[in-house]
Amino acid sequence: MSATDSDTRGPATRLFLPDFCQGSAVLAIVLIAELVAIIFAIARQALHENFWIDLASSSLFLLWIGLVCAAVLCRSRRWLERMPAGRAASIAIALVVGTVGVVSEVVYQVGSALNPGHVESSLLFPNTHAGFLLRNMVVGFIVSSLALRYFYVSAEWKRSIEMEALARIRALQARIRPHFLFNSMNTIAALTRTHPDSAEQAVEDLADLFRASLAEADTMITLREELDIARTHQRIEQLRLGPRLRVEWHIDDLPLNTPVPSLIVQPLLENAVYHGIEMLPAGGTVTITGRRRQHDVEIEVRNPIPAQAGYGEREGNRMALENIRQRLELAWPGRARIETRQKDGEFSARLVFPYAAGQERE
Repeated sequence: MSATDSDTRGPATRLFLPDFCQGSAVLAIVLIAELVAIIFAIARQALHENFWIDLASSSLFLLWIGLVCAAVLCRSRRWLERMPAGRAASIAIALVVGTVGVVSEVVYQVGSALNPGHVESSLLFPNTHAGFLLRNMVVGFIVSSLALRYFYVSAEWKRSIEMEALARIRALQARIRPHFLFNSMNTIAALTRTHPDSAEQAVEDLADLFRASLAEADTMITLREELDIARTHQRIEQLRLGPRLRVEWHIDDLPLNTPVPSLIVQPLLENAVYHGIEMLPAGGTVTITGRRRQHDVEIEVRNPIPAQAGYGEREGNRMALENIRQRLELAWPGRARIETRQKDGEFSARLVFPYAAGQERE
């Protein structure tokens, strides 16, 4: 199934359950179990002398139920993912209720074995078999139903945010700048008779840029491929501006195989040329510097600018920066950013995004 197909599937075909195999989900279950145990103990015993015994027994029982249910849902996740959301939710509830019943039966049998007469054991083990099982399974059904409803609403809310961000990125991506196409076609036309080989290379480079711009907005490529796209753009602009455009690359320290969203560096180079170098009679130098610092990757693009205010607020520059910002947010929510600075006749844009060792692509 293609990425487009997976994005357009309805909510009935998407599994909304969290991944209970992750440590964060297990920790959340432990905290919820402890909170529920405290509430039950306060409701039953208040601050009487048996409060701590009741709290300990409730905590132990709820922790066992929570951890076993998490393990069951973790093991069955791949199976549930292949089902429609409604059927997966029903089976998940049945699994939770069945697990609660099994754990409750084990607790009752252990209590019966340790204290056959159930003498003074009401605080540690249940006294009634059927009532204990039925009560726990009903509570398990209610709690699991409410939890699944919360997971469903949360998943749909998150999906709506992602789809809205993706739609904004695609809208920005579809607005191909007329000036770049117009300038490129003029350059190719001028080179057709005098330098046909250069014109042919320019056509191929332009096709590569359009192919990259028309790709899915959430497509992940290697950093090497993204830098190749930027170099392709540089070759086209170099034909037009000649010696007025100079680009210095300092990227030896970059992890080139790390996955990144497409079109996060090339638009910065395009902005540097269009809003900076092109407006300077003598041209200038665009400096692209990349490095990895611990768990982050940093890429900075610097270019000289005309001696006038408002460079960073220009519509084209602002649109490109917002496009990149949304791409970073879609790929690494809350963990990536773009920083801009205008000082001493120079504008700089710096990308900062996380680097995860072991995720490199060949």
